[in-house]
Amino acid sequence: MLSLDNTGLTYQPKGFALVFHPDLIYGTALGKHIRDFSFFGYQSHEALHVSERERNIVLDCFAKIKYELEHAIDKHSKKLIASNIELFLNYCTRFYDRQFITRDNAHKGLLEKFENLLNEYHSSEKPATIGLPSVAYCAGELHLSPNYFGDLIKKETGKSAQEYIQSKVIDVAKEKIFDMDKSISEVAYELGFKYPQHFTRLFKQKVGMSPTEYRNLN
Repeated sequence: MLSLDNTGLTYQPKGFALVFHPDLIYGTALGKHIRDFSFFGYQSHEALHVSERERNIVLDCFAKIKYELEHAIDKHSKKLIASNIELFLNYCTRFYDRQFITRDNAHKGLLEKFENLLNEYHSSEKPATIGLPSVAYCAGELHLSPNYFGDLIKKETGKSAQEYIQSKVIDVAKEKIFDMDKSISEVAYELGFKYPQHFTRLFKQKVGMSPTEYRNLN
């Protein structure tokens, strides 16, 4: 029971919940890629806003699952129930793709805020004291769940949030590398890397040459 205000009025939510034991989907197509549905990690304020037509699609999926549960159990039951759960989740993925576009105003400026956040982070002492910025840290600063934030960035840039963060780190590294008073290891520590070899490996992966080779070439 959720209280709306101090007047004593209450609101009793109504709806459906889909709950199933993990054993139900073991050995099914859904069981192999259930972790691909990133929206399981979204927060309540990041929930879907469905149209009436989309709502009817969802209820139709639930109706098919309910029918199978009420039907006499046979060798087809598990497969059909799992298939309808997967169909429901696939529709949710489609609806979220639509929502990322139609609710663009709600997310307007996110990429700019993300870029500013990374700039401020690398201009501070945080890399040396805390380490590299994580997706969870950036999402928290922007008041989003890591999964929802990551999916939005992917839709906006074509890169994962982690890839975007790494690209920013490399851009900052390219500037710091030309400070000849610092060794490559010192640059790595300043950027937030715990081990210089990790910095060297990432730099070579992104740039095509080691930090030392880049410094000498330029």
